[in-house]
Parts: sequence; C-alpha cells; structure tokens
Amino acid sequence: MSPVPALAWEADALAAALQPLLPGVRVEIVAATGSTNTDLCERLRGGEATPVLRVAEMQHAGRGRAGRSWHSAPGASLTFSLALPLSPRDWSGLSLAVGAALADAIEPQPARLQLKWPNDLWLRDATHAWRKLGGILIETVPLPGGERACVVGVGLNVQPLTETEGMASGCAWVQEITPERHTPALLARVAPALVSAVLRFEREGLAPFATAYAGRDLLRGRIVRAAHVDASVGVVEGVAEGIDAHGALRLRHAAGVALLTGGEVSVRPAAVAQED
Repeated sequence: MSPVPALAWEADALAAALQPLLPGVRVEIVAATGSTNTDLCERLRGGEATPVLRVAEMQHAGRGRAGRSWHSAPGASLTFSLALPLSPRDWSGLSLAVGAALADAIEPQPARLQLKWPNDLWLRDATHAWRKLGGILIETVPLPGGERACVVGVGLNVQPLTETEGMASGCAWVQEITPERHTPALLARVAPALVSAVLRFEREGLAPFATAYAGRDLLRGRIVRAAHVDASVGVVEGVAEGIDAHGALRLRHAAGVALLTGGEVSVRPAAVAQED
C-alpha cells in the first residue's frame, strides 16, 4: 500500500478552484514518487491526455534542467507538475511566462524575487546576496493526431528542515518572504496562477508576460558567461540585455549581439557564484 501524504492538502478544494480555469482537471497528491514530471510524461505517452496537477511531498528522482537532480522532502519543498494538451503558435518563452506568473504569486515586489533566465527563481536576502528559490522544467510529449501535450514541473524551496540545513544549503526559502506560507497553502496560491499563465501563453504567446519578466530580470545589465552545451564552442562573456520577442537572451559581447536560447546554453551571471 502506498504511504498516505502527511500534510493536509485539501485536494478537492484546489480541484474545484481550478475547474473554471481548466475544466476536467484532476489534482493528485502522493507521499512520494520518483518524479512528477516523469509520471505525467509516461501517462501522456500511454495516451492519457486528461489535465492533471500532480503533487509529491517527496521525490526520489526529481529532475531539473539539463538532467540536474532535484531532491525534496515533506514540508521542506513544494514539487508538482501540471500536464495538459497545449497548442501555442510558438513554444518559445513558456518557461519565462511561467516564471513570471509564479514570482508574481509568491512575492509581488520584483526587487526581492527575480528570474534567472531561462527557468530559475532567485531571492535577494537581507545581506543583498542572491540565492536560488526554485526552478521550472518544461517537457512536451507528442499526442496521437500530431498534437502535443505539455508538462510543467515546478520545484520551490519552502523551509529548511533544520536551522543548520538552512544556513549550509545556499538555498533560499519561501518562508523568508511569507513565514505563514506552508506547503499546501503555497500550492493553493501558485497553482491557479500557473494554470492561468499556461493557458494565456497558449492564446497570446510570450508578449503579455514581457513587461513582468523585464521587471524581474536578474541578468539584465550584468556581465554574463554563457557556456555552450557543446564544450568545444567555449564560453562567451558579455552583458545581458534582456530577452527578445521569442524569449532568447540578448548577450552583447565583443563581436556583437548573440541571441541565446535555453536549449543551447547554461548561463551564470558573473556576480552570482552559486551553483544552479
């Protein structure tokens, strides 16, 4: 028998709140799984295309961008994935739209919670240092008939399990912003914002989110080192100048302006030394 989730998630109430936005959506809460993204991608490949929001209190094989691992623990983190059929005209920039929507839902003040292109949320602490609060992983799966479905995975650090962990991890925590915001309450706040953003992106693309993203752009104006996935290409260093209409990062360097896409590079601002 699968273990019962330890926290009071109120899945029925959340499902009812999401129905007007995404009719037929199911909300699933599990105590543990390998990866909520993997779970939903496998279902889509098996032909199941019903919209699902799947939440795990703990993931054993959570994944970040470029295959990085993402670990979680009950109450310490919020890890969930949304799967739904999606047919935008252009998929470019979806992670940026999702990031802007999540950031607005968590912390209305852009100066404190910003977005590190292409898929991370970073928090400025009392010492003005930046630390990673969460990340986004987006995957698409082909459906019969040529359509596609999308799985949007979100991982947020909510609170450290111990004071020692909080100091040693180098992570940021949602409870630094809102001490009363525990994991189920955080999900109830961010899930409607996520669903609304994904559906609006399908209809209108990245344009409606451009201003919100620009206001939270952690890299803009910073010296950035862009390391190509192909190591033979080397590292390009320049000044980040925001994003273009398709969500590519504009990087001004000695030879001109490069447009970098999330599939090509990993980016680290020179002034922010923590690992992804």
